[in-house]
Order: sequence, then structure tokens, then C-alpha cells
Amino acid sequence: MTPALTITNGELAGKDRRHFDVISTIARSEAGLVIPPEKAPMVFARLAKRLRSLGLSDAGAYCEFITGPDGDRERRHLISALTTNVTSFFREMHHFEYLKAQVLPELQRRARRGERIRIWSAGCSNGSEPYSIAMTVLDAFPDAAEHDVRILATDIDSQILETARKGHFEEDRFEPIPTAYRMRFLKSCADADGTAKRLQITDELRRIVRFRELNLLGDWPMRHPFDVIFCRNVVIYFDQETQERLWPRFEAACKPSAHLFLGHSERLPPAFHGTLRPVATTTYRRHIPSNCATPA
Repeated sequence: MTPALTITNGELAGKDRRHFDVISTIARSEAGLVIPPEKAPMVFARLAKRLRSLGLSDAGAYCEFITGPDGDRERRHLISALTTNVTSFFREMHHFEYLKAQVLPELQRRARRGERIRIWSAGCSNGSEPYSIAMTVLDAFPDAAEHDVRILATDIDSQILETARKGHFEEDRFEPIPTAYRMRFLKSCADADGTAKRLQITDELRRIVRFRELNLLGDWPMRHPFDVIFCRNVVIYFDQETQERLWPRFEAACKPSAHLFLGHSERLPPAFHGTLRPVATTTYRRHIPSNCATPA
């Protein structure tokens, strides 16, 4: 049961405010999440399941546990509970249309010459985005898996990554997928008890997608830059200071002429004077003059 909150003059009061401050501070330090006090009902509602699982009586006991010597592991569960993970296949379709028409023809030519092609889905959630990218890639480049073409999909939430790896989804989740893609890239399956009808991503897609756990605020262990980066509706949850630290890192992770796709409410700030230039709606391309270009 979600605990009732004490609200005085429209603001969280007393111990509820103290508990919220503990949780929001951890969320910010661990994952860069900015959670305003008006989101407190949502926070406590999402944590109710964790309290039941741990056998804790209230938010105060949870705060004591998570800040105690045995709380490190629980912080991962906290971030998982607070992460929105709201996504869908082919969300913001204009990005996939641009990818297919403007980006993939050149990447395909380079791959056929033996070059290494890498696409990164940062904040991939349940896998809808990287699988949508993979469908777009394989539609334009059917034998991509036979070349050095791969999609890296990362997320901070280890639990949602397990869902993504399995590639099993309820049938209604696939509605945004074009019919031709559904026929080619999905197959029917059932739950373990055989009662619910589900669809599964085919092995053809899974061959070119790799899922890894990654906190964007930590180290990025990838050794090579990317040809395309999707980081959509992720940075918007970070404060301005965190965003300002991330933009140069994304820029550095792009090859010369690589593309960066952001979410519909995200923009590179005017104060950012890097090499990423807008080329379409929330779509940027790294531009480095030929006399300054560095090897990929």
C-alpha cells in the first residue's frame, strides 16, 4: 500500500519531506535523476513494492536501510524503480526515416568496404529503440550481420535489460511497427504457462544487437567512436550541470560526420560550441573541417 503523505500549504511536510530528500539525493548522485518534490507521490508509489519485498514497514525504515552498510545493492533497485522506462517501437518515426534515407546508404557502402560500423542506443530501456534501429538497418542493408555492423544498447537498469535481451513483448506493443517489418522480424510465442499470446524478436535482429549495463554518469568503456548515437528522452531528466558535462562526452564518442539523435524535448544548448551541427529535427551531425579531421 502506498503511504499517505503529509502535505502542508501544497508542500511535503515533516518526515515525508525528509524521506523524500534522502531518496531524491541518492537518485541524483547515483544516476543524475532530478526529481522535484511534486513527484513525491509517484516516488513513494513506485517504492511500495520494494518495501513489501524487503519486509519494511514504511519509508523511514527504507531510508535507514538504503543509507546503511548493506544499502549499496538496494540502490540499484531504487534506480530501477524510479526509471521511467516508457518507450515504444519507432517512437519519433522521423528519426528512423532520416536514418534510412540520409545515413544508412553511406554506412552500407563503408561496411561493404570492410569498415567497422557501430550504432549506440543510450538509455535503451526495454529494447524498443535498438530493435527499431535494427529493423531499419536490416531493411536497408539485409546482409548487415555478415559485415562488421553492430548496435550497442545500454541502460542503467539491469532488470529492464533482461527484458530487452529476451525480446518478448505483449502483442499490442508492436502496433507502431510497419506491417512489412512485423511480418519479417517478429514471430509468435506464448508465456510459460501458454495462456498469453506474445510476440518475439527474431534471431535476425538479435544477431546485430548487444545489450550492456551502463551508467551515463560513470565511465564509458567503449574503445571506439560511433557512427550513430541515439540518446533520446534521457538527458532531459538530468539537471543542467549534468547535461553540460554529457554533451562534450557524446561529441567525443562520435566519429567525424557521425549523427546524434536526441528526444523531442531535447536540444543542444546555444552555449555549446562543439562540432555537432543541427541537420534535422533534434538530429545533429558532427562536422570537422577536412584540414582538422582526425582518424576514426
